[in-house]
Amino acid sequence: MHEPNVDRTNVQKPIVIEVAGEPLGVVVPDAEVYRFLAVKLPAFAIDGQTFESVEAARIAASQVLRINDGDAP
Repeated sequence: MHEPNVDRTNVQKPIVIEVAGEPLGVVVPDAEVYRFLAVKLPAFAIDGQTFESVEAARIAASQVLRINDGDAP
């Protein structure tokens, strides 16, 4: 379906969040935060959460991956 009136100039692309070379999800700008959308099962624990920065989302994904691997303290 063609939508001729859609303005895509202000649309920001998702940013891939990788941990140890494995893509776990993407973040998309949502107002003044970044919303995490999981693409791999271990990251679904934080799916939909918002973060103040891309780096904060990456850290959260890294922590979830460690927990799922049994390396949590």
